[in-house]
Amino acid sequence: MKPFTRSIVLCSTLLALAACSSKQVDPSEYSGFLRDYSRLQPAQSSSGAPVMRWIDPDLKVANYSQVFIEPSQFYPKPQPTAVISAQTLQAITRYFNEALRRELGSVMTLAQGPGPQTIVVRPAITAVSTRTEGLKPYEVIPIALVAAAVNTAAGGRDQAVTVAVEAAFLDGVTQQVLAQVVRKGSGKELENDQQQLTLQDVKPVLDGWASDMRKSFVALKAKAR
Repeated sequence: MKPFTRSIVLCSTLLALAACSSKQVDPSEYSGFLRDYSRLQPAQSSSGAPVMRWIDPDLKVANYSQVFIEPSQFYPKPQPTAVISAQTLQAITRYFNEALRRELGSVMTLAQGPGPQTIVVRPAITAVSTRTEGLKPYEVIPIALVAAAVNTAAGGRDQAVTVAVEAAFLDGVTQQVLAQVVRKGSGKELENDQQQLTLQDVKPVLDGWASDMRKSFVALKAKAR
């Protein structure tokens, strides 16, 4: 291959991979879990990650002292695969529940159910679609976790794991939507398309999401003083 042609191919590949690595959720990737996506705007999480978010401008954080966290779920309902087992899927939602309770429970009282002065957190790990090497489609797994094949220089197949979440925050009495967020993150790369995904591969992403939710609430509360 001529040097000029090789440069063009290399640049095209790098640009394509850069686009794929974006953590911003494109509207075409919305799952339908949230009631209304029209108000979402690009923003940054407390840790500086890009998100799509909406917060009710009339929200009075001081009116809420408790939080009820609904069990996290996959939306749409996933189908286990050879790479992502049913046990792993269950472990992911179970751990996300624990992370949310740990983080939000450190700054608010954990409620047993919706009620007065209570924010209801309704989270879902949602589907993501993506592309590889600029032109070829990924092997899209029809679940909330997408293992994306990328050819390495050595000829192997690394698996880049992407996880996305959508969450709604509701008033515990009226069920009015107080805020919404959509975001995604990258888990630990798998060495090949045969390696099974485990909870450990996505734990940092789940921990980061839960931590950002806590920091966002603290920041809103401080701003309202």
